[in-house]
Amino acid sequence: MTAAEHPVLPRQSPPSDDGRPPQDRRRVIRRRLITATIIVLLIGVPAGYLLISAGQSRRSGQNKEAEAAVQGMQEGWPSRLQRRIYELPMPGNSLDVRYYETNNWKTSRLYVEFRTTSAGLDRFLGRLGSGRSDLEPGRTTIGARDLKISGWSFPAGAEWAGTRHENKSPRPTQDIMVDMTDPMNPVVYVVSAATP
Repeated sequence: MTAAEHPVLPRQSPPSDDGRPPQDRRRVIRRRLITATIIVLLIGVPAGYLLISAGQSRRSGQNKEAEAAVQGMQEGWPSRLQRRIYELPMPGNSLDVRYYETNNWKTSRLYVEFRTTSAGLDRFLGRLGSGRSDLEPGRTTIGARDLKISGWSFPAGAEWAGTRHENKSPRPTQDIMVDMTDPMNPVVYVVSAATP
């Protein structure tokens, strides 16, 4: 036989192990890659979110537990929510702020102490619906039980004035004592009691 009788065939690559042409193999690999990516997104993203959420929840619980474990007055401002619940519109320029909250089945109380200016005292009393004229010199409005819990004392020698701002239940009632020894920088002591 001569070369003319046998046509030359182009060289072909050997068949793949799975017997599929190369184009089909690429499609299969691409499909598997897309499927794996979707599985990672459907499982990995929610799992990551749950881990982050659990960590945040745990930290929040630890903060609340630490705050609940505190006995007595602590430095800093009560939260906005506490101030809203107990209706304490504290002036923004208040200094030396301390507070303590107690809760039981009958009454919840927020004890707050702060130093303000003369104008700040007027704003505070006005927002409560009271006024400086309601402060009675020498009147003690905070009882012995609340003094024991808060650790406050109102000794002689200072210019004390007190008032009680009553609201209809379930709104809180505020017992207020003010140290007017320095009239430009009065110190305010408040016990706001709310009954559910």
